Amino acid sequence: MNANINESELDKLNTALEEGAFRQIRYTLNKTLRPSEVAHLIEKSPPKERRLLWSMIHKDIEADVLQELGDDVKSEILSKMNTSEVLAISESLEPDDLADMMQQLPETVMHELLRSMDHQDRERLEKVLSYPEDTAGGLMNTDTITIRPDITIEAALRYLRRHAELPDMTDSLFVVSRKDTYIGSLPLTRMLVSDPASTVREMMVTDKPPISANMEDTLVAKLFEQEDLVSAPVVDEHGQLLGRITIDDVVDVIREDADHSLMSMAGLDEDEDTFAPIMKTTRRRAVWLGINLITAFLASAVIGLFEETIGKVVALAVLMPIVASMGGIAGSQVLTLMIRGQALGHVERSNAGWLLNREMIVGLLNGLLWAVVVAIIAILWFDDLTIGIIIACAIMINLFAAALAGTLLPILLKAWGIDPALAGSVLLTTITDVVGFFAFLGLAAFFYS
Repeated sequence: MNANINESELDKLNTALEEGAFRQIRYTLNKTLRPSEVAHLIEKSPPKERRLLWSMIHKDIEADVLQELGDDVKSEILSKMNTSEVLAISESLEPDDLADMMQQLPETVMHELLRSMDHQDRERLEKVLSYPEDTAGGLMNTDTITIRPDITIEAALRYLRRHAELPDMTDSLFVVSRKDTYIGSLPLTRMLVSDPASTVREMMVTDKPPISANMEDTLVAKLFEQEDLVSAPVVDEHGQLLGRITIDDVVDVIREDADHSLMSMAGLDEDEDTFAPIMKTTRRRAVWLGINLITAFLASAVIGLFEETIGKVVALAVLMPIVASMGGIAGSQVLTLMIRGQALGHVERSNAGWLLNREMIVGLLNGLLWAVVVAIIAILWFDDLTIGIIIACAIMINLFAAALAGTLLPILLKAWGIDPALAGSVLLTTITDVVGFFAFLGLAAFFYS
């Protein structure tokens, strides 16, 4: 999507909204922009304008726009629809997109939607819904074209020509047995240049194993990246073909994972709506602020232990934030690198020891460098050699602790089944604050006692 064109269209729409030029807006939404661009414009609009824009979208493209929206915005729009409107939209959705939409619907509407479908569509949808949405089974679509291994290429071509159109992203036909057990795939490019008298068995590819329906979607994305796949078959535990995953589904997974990593660092949901209502936003953020408040009290309690020492040497209160800040930044660098390494599959038990040693050495070297710099500044500032030595030692201790915590926290959290992106930053901040304050004030209490 061209960002400049989109910004231009947004400016025009904003102007048209202000002037009440609804005919122009309706034409732009339904004739000029693609569904993905319309969805982007809706997400960029405040609630009042968002409702107005949605009301002007033609019924025949509502489903296409809806599936491009984030979960929060999609849920908001669906909540204002009646059952008949939801049923009308569902008719033009693929099973995987419909399964995603159904997660946002009330249970009564979901049951009515299932009852309204014919047997074949309901069976396909229930197949997708039977798997968690973050697995290959929840990600797959059931619109596959299958052939038998014993037919000729010519027969396969005749079979294809009987279809009015092929499913999107079809680059291969899947070869199955009479019991729908997956055997291999036949790329369309190979089929077109093969001898028409050859059999499918002779031309098919069998060296690329299918994807298990229970495989995590992040692993599916890595597999697509490593193998440069456009589509891939999905099978159950018995090897029966269930459906296929296409590259457009994988792009959504990659984007969602990137959003998740970014938003989790602040304790937010990756589907957080930029224009969410005030109370909804307040509730979501209040939980994270409460967790941070607990950790802040812990750091404050450490400072309280050295209240008498701080009262004697005012310079300690001035310099204290420097120690905590240096440790926090150093730890965040390591934590971010480790979380990224885990997401890419680079960090494993076999190389964790090497990474830990590397980060501890880097922490010590950076600690030594900046300890000298800060010590010189502190000595010149307060004309006190002792305070320079104290802050130098505290910075070295805290940067070493930051390197240790930043490396180990993601590994330990992942082993305990906790998302490192969500919990890592708050735990790291607590550790660097507590260690930094305790080292700095503890050394000060010793030297100035």
